[in-house]
Amino acid sequence: MPTKYSKKSQEKVHKVMREYKRGTLKGGKGKHPKVRSRKQAIAIGLSEARRAGAKVPRKRAKRSR
Repeated sequence: MPTKYSKKSQEKVHKVMREYKRGTLKGGKGKHPKVRSRKQAIAIGLSEARRAGAKVPRKRAKRSR
């Protein structure tokens, strides 16, 4: 089965996950700047990879109600 993400983006996500596990990953501004969930950490890694120009699938479209 082919991989979903490029090697560069896999490395970005791996780096972010290490930061998350150490408790040093910052998500954004606000009251609780530390990232609390695994899914949020992966999303941060993928968005960083997108900004770096790595091959990453498009974001999922939001469902309308």
